[in-house]
Amino acid sequence: MGASTVTSAPADLTVVVLAYGDEPYLGAAVGAALDSRDVSLRMVVVDNGCTTDAVERLPDDPRVTVLRPGRNLGFTGGVDLGARDVTTPYLALLNSDAVPRPDTFARLVATLRDEPDVGIAGALVVLADEPQTVNSAGNPLHVLGLSWAGSMGTPAADAAGVRDVASASGACLVLPTAWWRELGGFPVEYFAYLEDLELGWRTWQHGRRVVVVGEAVAAHHYEFGRSPLKMYLVERNRLLLLLTTMQRRTLLLLAPPLLAFEAAIALVAVLQGWGRAKVRGWGWVLRHGGWIRARRRVVQGSRTVRDRDLAHLMTDRFEPAQMPLPASAAPLERVLQLYWRAVRRAL
Repeated sequence: MGASTVTSAPADLTVVVLAYGDEPYLGAAVGAALDSRDVSLRMVVVDNGCTTDAVERLPDDPRVTVLRPGRNLGFTGGVDLGARDVTTPYLALLNSDAVPRPDTFARLVATLRDEPDVGIAGALVVLADEPQTVNSAGNPLHVLGLSWAGSMGTPAADAAGVRDVASASGACLVLPTAWWRELGGFPVEYFAYLEDLELGWRTWQHGRRVVVVGEAVAAHHYEFGRSPLKMYLVERNRLLLLLTTMQRRTLLLLAPPLLAFEAAIALVAVLQGWGRAKVRGWGWVLRHGGWIRARRRVVQGSRTVRDRDLAHLMTDRFEPAQMPLPASAAPLERVLQLYWRAVRRAL
């Protein structure tokens, strides 16, 4: 690892990283962050249940603090814990398998300093084993509440510059610490998945932009996986996102396609072997109606921007690389697109 200059000057940035499981790339991620240029930083590593000695093998650096909550708090709870006592002006989230370039954090901080209407600045996340290819250039929000790694598989060169996105990937992003606290961080109930989308969407609802900086790059050791637990969390959190962040009128107008999609995704879940996970998600929503109503009051009561003014950030198209549809579904997607374009005028 290259040499880093450790100074006693106040840091600009605190980087929060979670450790869980075997963590083969944790040392590379932390080491690369510590080698960042043109920005002074600290790091908080939250041991959420690392099963190897990867945390013990981290660099002996005074800028690194390790927290051990004693149990897996999930991504949301772990990040909230790691950010709890941050005193630096900026807060960064970095996946334990994402390796930032030396100038990445400096570029993200500079964007936030130069453009005060930006609430979150995300890195361009590329594939570690194919660094000329995008893993995520910002994650979209589909009108049905779905999200995925945006622009996956496209050339990284096409993502140059600063671009508005619905949300930035939690693999590598920076935001002002004060903004994180104003939004209240992550809702711990999400546990994992779609929490970065929720944070980004609430940023837009509060009148600030979310951007991806094409020259701020992080290489992600990305592996797509699907398990009943993951699908349970993804589908449950999709419903939580819709029920808490969307205005009542939006939900009413989208009710027909949302209900149709629920039936369709339930059938898919049964055919693919995670039907019980889908039902479990419905069960959680029904049992926690009180939390959903309370969360909705907080989110809707603090927003300053209406859904109609954010509709241009939502998509009615599925990206084939991430959300492939059978040919038979193409007419249904077209119907959804026509429906959305009609109801957008009524938001």
